[in-house]
This record gives sequence, structure tokens and C-alpha cells, in this order.
Amino acid sequence: MTAHEAAAPAAEHGAAPTEAAFRAVHGAAPAGIWAAPGRVNLIGEHTDYNDGFVLPLALTHTTIAAAAPRTDGILRLHSGNVDGGIVELRTDDLRPAPRDTAARSASTWGGDGRRAEGWAAYPAGVVRAMREAGLPVGGADLHFDSTVPTGAGLSSSAALEVVTALALNDLYALGLAPQRLARLAQRAENAFVGVPCGIMDQTAAACATEGHALFLDTRDLHSRQVPFDVAAQGLRLLVVDTRVKHELGDGAYAERRAGCERGARVLGVPALRDVPYAQLTDALAMLADAPDIRALVRHVVTENRRVEEVVAHLDAGDIRAIGPLLTAGHASLRDDFAVSCAELDLAVDAALAAGAVGARMTGGGFGGSAIVLVDDVQADAVDAAVTAAFAAAGHTAPRIFTAVPGPGARRLA
Repeated sequence: MTAHEAAAPAAEHGAAPTEAAFRAVHGAAPAGIWAAPGRVNLIGEHTDYNDGFVLPLALTHTTIAAAAPRTDGILRLHSGNVDGGIVELRTDDLRPAPRDTAARSASTWGGDGRRAEGWAAYPAGVVRAMREAGLPVGGADLHFDSTVPTGAGLSSSAALEVVTALALNDLYALGLAPQRLARLAQRAENAFVGVPCGIMDQTAAACATEGHALFLDTRDLHSRQVPFDVAAQGLRLLVVDTRVKHELGDGAYAERRAGCERGARVLGVPALRDVPYAQLTDALAMLADAPDIRALVRHVVTENRRVEEVVAHLDAGDIRAIGPLLTAGHASLRDDFAVSCAELDLAVDAALAAGAVGARMTGGGFGGSAIVLVDDVQADAVDAAVTAAFAAAGHTAPRIFTAVPGPGARRLA
């Protein structure tokens, strides 16, 4: 067993333990068991809320939900990963978190003053989003187990939202397509949890397929599955979970989004996706008096270009060629979008110095994870180099594991 395999979080642990936990918590058998994955984004960061292109892949690490419907309008939520017992709410009382309080990023409020705090806000928000959309969703008992690392930039929240939406879709025979479930999950996070995320994470969780990356146009949700078999080319994609999350990321994400929207207004386009790469120099000249916005625009436009170039290389069967594009993407996120941090930069620099083909941060930034494309025979050496660099810098040891493109949300039992 290699070092990175030993450090890896467990992947999906199957339906049986979750079913047994549901019985223990709720006192009866569930009506079904569902799973939705975390994701790692190969390229295309902070482009989704700019109507741009992204290329995520689903992980084999999942959030599993066992669920049963209720007829009394009560929502009972329980997690096997979080202490605190059952969270009980009335579906009729769910309200969005207040926009002017710090609680907006961590709670969905009930009309009686109670609120679903922390993790419970996400599934509660999905219920509210579905009901707001006019869907006949009632109460439910749910138990969740997850192997998606939290705080690692691997979309544990989207996995939780999507698995809840999928379970309710089946419990109440709604017949919704995966992309509609992704939209409802995004609505839950935007309107009810209070995080202004784009659509990428939820779509990856809902729509990804095994052995592929998902090329997604976030404007119209047109998508295409792109083969991504790194092992067949003697390569490996490592995830380096830095195990840090800097608080700056909470408000800075919204600031970056607002800055992109201001840039689009100045340039007279609906979204930064509409700025052609060939006209980037002219666009930047129009923003000469706004250096902060100028840098954001440069990142988004060049990142969209990088996504298209990566997809072209994958279509041509040349995975190795994407390495420099990954590294260029990190430089852009670090220098123009300013969402990296010391730990992410160290992970990337140490991996490249040890012979990685390419590396970059993935996710929203300010902590979380980096990805590293490396020759399979070099994987252990890169793992050791990154781990040693973190130790020398006095950082917590990173958690390093291999990313295998897994399936999207599905019913297990």
C-alpha cells in the first residue's frame, strides 16, 4: 500500500451500514437508499457563476441517504458524521436565512424561530426549494452517512443537497431529471443557506458518469461526457487535501462574484463568458482604472480558454498535455483571482518540483485541496515531497489520495 493510498479517506461504504443506522435512529426500515458523490474540478474555477465552462469529475467518495416519507409534514434529519442527534423541523415553517446576519451562511430558518444549523441547513433548504417550486414534497425521515471530506473543497455540501433531492424525487414520484435536481440543489444553497455558488458542484454530483469528466456549459447546462482514463496512460490524479480552511473565504467568495458582475456591466456584456479570448486585451484596456476588476476579468476569460484547451487534449487522447494548463490555471487563481493560500501554493510548488506533470488548487480557494497530475511511477515520490514540505513549514500533514472518476447520483437500494 502506498503512502497516498494509506492516507485516503474511505470511499463509498455501501447501503447496508446506512440502512442499519436508519433503523437504529428512526425505528423502522427506510423506503430506499441513495448516493451522490463529491467532486473534484479538473479545470474551470470561478467560471460557473460567470456563465462559463467547467470540467469537473465525480469522486468515488459519496454521501449516502436512507429515507422514508412522512405524512405529518415533519422533517427529521440525522447524520452519522455529526454529533447532536435528530434535527426536527416542520416543512411548512422553513424560511430562508436572514440576509443581514452572519447566520445566513449556516442556517435555514423556521417560522417559529427554530432553524436548521450547519449541515442540516442543506437538506432542509432542498425541501424548501422543492416546495417553493410547487412540487408536492411533504415530510421525511432521513439519515446521512458521508465519506466526502468536509472543508476540503470537494463539494460535500453539493453531495448532501443532491442526494436529498434525489431521495425526495423518488419518495414523492416527482419524475425530475438530474439537471432539474441540480438546479433545485443550487437554489437551496443560494437562497436558503446563503452561499452564492454557481451550478457546477450540484451538476457534477447529479450528472457525472464513471470514467469521465463532465464538460459543462453553465449558461444553458449543455454537457458532454469526456473520457478521462488517466491510468491507461500511466498517469494518476492525486488530491492533496491541505486540511485548512481560512475564514477569509467566507465573504471573499461573494466579493469575487460581485466584482465579476461589475466587470461584465462595465464591458457591456451579460456575463464575463461573453468576452471573447481574442478580444481580452481590448477588454482589459477598458478596465485600466479598476485593477481589481481587471484581474478578475483576466482570470475568467483565460480560464474559460483553458477549459476548452483541456477538453481538446482529452478528446485527442493526450491527457499528459493538460499538465501545463493545470499549472497555468493555478497561477491565474493565485495572482489574478487571489483565492489561493500558502498551503495550496506549497502543495503545488512541492509537487511540481518533485516531477508532477501539472498541479493546481481546486475549489473555491483559501484552503481546501489541490490536484496533481503525475506519472504513476512518480506518485509516491510526489506524495512524500508534498508531505515533507508541509512538515518543514510547520503545517498539518496533508491528506493525499487518488481521484478516480466515479458515477453521479443514483439509487442504491
